[in-house]
Amino acid sequence: MDIVAVDIGGTNARFARAALAADAAPVLDRPFRYDTAAYPDLAAAWSAFLRDSGMAAPQGAAIALAGPVGGDTIALTNGGWRMRRDALAGALGVDRLVLLNDFGAMAHAVPWIDAAHSRHLAGPGVLSVSPPAGVTTVIGPGTGLGVAVSLRQGNAHRVIETEGGHVAFAPLDAVEQRIADALAARHGRVSVERLVSGPGLVAIYEALGGGAAEAPALWAAAIDGSDPLAATALDRLVLAFGAVTGDLALAQGADAVLIVGTLANRIADRLADAAFVDRFAAKGRHEALMRRIAIRLCTHPQPGLLGAAAAWQAAHPLP
Repeated sequence: MDIVAVDIGGTNARFARAALAADAAPVLDRPFRYDTAAYPDLAAAWSAFLRDSGMAAPQGAAIALAGPVGGDTIALTNGGWRMRRDALAGALGVDRLVLLNDFGAMAHAVPWIDAAHSRHLAGPGVLSVSPPAGVTTVIGPGTGLGVAVSLRQGNAHRVIETEGGHVAFAPLDAVEQRIADALAARHGRVSVERLVSGPGLVAIYEALGGGAAEAPALWAAAIDGSDPLAATALDRLVLAFGAVTGDLALAQGADAVLIVGTLANRIADRLADAAFVDRFAAKGRHEALMRRIAIRLCTHPQPGLLGAAAAWQAAHPLP
């Protein structure tokens, strides 16, 4: 059976045909990417995908969106699209629709992410991305900071969608307090994703005394070191990322952590470094416990699309 898998973030909307079979990983065709800002709504981007791919309108679609999906009206947290749940299937011309949070989709992908599509960063060097039974914290920075939980119990796999990126940022030293104060003056409450995200690097850079900057150029300069202050800002982002990843793993009772996303893959070596790992583990009396948690980086090219298709399989099991 073929469906369309869709992964919508605040910046990009990705679409791909997904071939589904019982007890097997979904197989994705070539993905198509569209800028969300270039389209007034999901229906317009959907039409562009069907035109560009040459695909006939499918019977079903699995759509992952960067924001809560529980209400009657669904809106992107960091984007302009809004949609009515009860009208969406009709607007897209599909019979069946699965809607889920974008990091819920990432968590649905966990059972299908093998060692070939992941990199060990810290903790036990096990081959499995997630334990055969237990909790995997799924987290990754993008336009915001996404968080979800993957729970495996026997043959059952369950996903818990969260908005964990919106927990309050907790400064751990004087420099982080300075950054937090600057962001509080602008936003009031300071959530972790104000720092740990694509735009977060700009926010940290400006708080440290840098001038106005655009995120893509600043990320490039931070990674290659051509702008020393940008590199310092990225160091600070990595420290905050390590701390909050550890906090969430501890709170969720995680047996493993899977870090996902394009930005995380761009800074993979930094995430394997002691700065990130030590902040992850620095939980006082529970440091030894934290160092027993395996941390891996997902290197699959389209985990959101894979997970959206896997969510369809979970909702509509094939014979």
